[in-house]
Amino acid sequence: MPLVRLPLLVAWLALVVAPLAGTASAPRAPWPNPLIFQRADPHVLKHSDGYYYFMGTVPEYDRLVLRRAPTVAGLAAVEEKVIWRKHTTGPMGAHIWAPELHFIDGRWFIYFAAGEAERIWNIRIYVLENSSPNPLQGEWIERGQLKTGWESFALDASTFTHRGQRYLLWAQKGPGSKDNSQLYIAPMASPTTLGGPAVMLSQPEFPWERVRYAVNEGPVVLKKNGRLFLTYSAAGTGPEYCLGMLTANEDADLLDPKSWTKSPSPVFVTSEENKIYGPGHHGFTVAEDGVTDLLVYHARSYREIQGDPLKDPNRHTRVQAVVWRADGTPDFGTPRADTRTLASSTPPVLADNPLPGP
Repeated sequence: MPLVRLPLLVAWLALVVAPLAGTASAPRAPWPNPLIFQRADPHVLKHSDGYYYFMGTVPEYDRLVLRRAPTVAGLAAVEEKVIWRKHTTGPMGAHIWAPELHFIDGRWFIYFAAGEAERIWNIRIYVLENSSPNPLQGEWIERGQLKTGWESFALDASTFTHRGQRYLLWAQKGPGSKDNSQLYIAPMASPTTLGGPAVMLSQPEFPWERVRYAVNEGPVVLKKNGRLFLTYSAAGTGPEYCLGMLTANEDADLLDPKSWTKSPSPVFVTSEENKIYGPGHHGFTVAEDGVTDLLVYHARSYREIQGDPLKDPNRHTRVQAVVWRADGTPDFGTPRADTRTLASSTPPVLADNPLPGP
């Protein structure tokens, strides 16, 4: 072959062989890890306007913040807006936790947990509403406490629809229970009221659900392959924190506890190899391709915590793809290792000004 043609051959091989070689391994995840520093209890909503909306618990437990971006990775760098602050006295005055943003019947709703300023562990579920097309604009109106049927420690409300019925999922300390919290479901009559009694779906019964605390909390639903997968967080908030799962057939009565099968082992746990500890309180969204399901969760980058884990600020938001097994069940895999650190990356600057409208 004439020497003059060698460069052309090399170029052709680069175009043909390299892509083929790339199929031998999974592509590198397109999201920085952590995605967002010092934001626990993450919730990401992909809305019909093309934006991803993010909320999470701030370490000070004193306000609600909201950000949005056209991509999941873009959430890492955009500014946040403070959209609500805790009360100085009374209800909604402490422990502002686990906000979730939902778009229901043309309006925005935020479900979150809060204690009282004077009795910080009197934690209940509260609701905000905004009728603006852009939730970073308009007025957030307090709709008060979402009543669950009895007064006790309650938090981590999430909502979903199935076959025309909207449901509420949440965690609460049941009447007479010695556990910290169990998982409940109820039909909803409106975005702020229940339409039927609460039904307990799960309580901490396995040893891995009872490390330091007997906890089931943070329930969310992922629907796929003819089933509903209800995943939740269990145990204390240190390295023992992990995810469990209940499964129901899509044709089942979701209000019947017998419709749900509980996995006897956790489905997502600490990775000593990758140095990711206590993966927990999570949600699901879909990637920009509209097909790939994403798990969004928080975890720490170290095992040892000084003092109370709830006072440690470094529960960071992380994201990774869900893999689906041949039997139609989700495989959450192992928490991805960090690709950046808080010391080498500047967190986004908090902003009170909303982003431009869509």
